Amino acid sequence: MASQTRTYRTGGAEAVLDLTRDCEEMVRGRGDGLLNVFVPHATAGLAIIETGAGSDDDLLAALGDLLPADDRWRHRHGSPGHGRSHVMPAIVPPTVTVPVIGGRLALGTWQSVCLVDLNLDNPEREVRFSFVE
Repeated sequence: MASQTRTYRTGGAEAVLDLTRDCEEMVRGRGDGLLNVFVPHATAGLAIIETGAGSDDDLLAALGDLLPADDRWRHRHGSPGHGRSHVMPAIVPPTVTVPVIGGRLALGTWQSVCLVDLNLDNPEREVRFSFVE
């Protein structure tokens, strides 16, 4: 298994950050296998979605509808609505696995691997990329 961790800055705003190029770099020239991407945080997740055509904004809007940033959450430290960030990984999981064929991601035409972060309190995220043959 080959594995590496990268750090990303999501800033102080809700974010959908495209990691596809880093995924491609991780598997380039490696042959067939699986790429597992994992975010070791209790308040972030990973999604495979289309980006750049509004789907990333739609995802944030849908999560805002499902998980409002208000005072309903029992987990209350941090910014208003912080508790929702701890619920989000049950909906947007902290891991995705992508098939790799001939050193290339076997994603669909419009699919991208994205980090999803609603947490305004933690501006940096680590992501682990692991390739298994």
